[in-house]
Amino acid sequence: MTHSTQADWLRRRNALWQRLRALPPTPGTPEFEATAAELAALTGWDRARILAGLGLPDSDRPGVP
Repeated sequence: MTHSTQADWLRRRNALWQRLRALPPTPGTPEFEATAAELAALTGWDRARILAGLGLPDSDRPGVP
């Protein structure tokens, strides 16, 4: 990855995190899910890891309140 390509990737990743943090912390809403899916596609992280990065529980996993 070239320097400018890497910088563009980092800017995009950071913008998606910023957008997720600006949204109400309500997984399941269309905007939240679309942004989380876009971040997952960009980073290769699964939904549970993204939710953990936001400090939110993954309600899809058994045993999580």
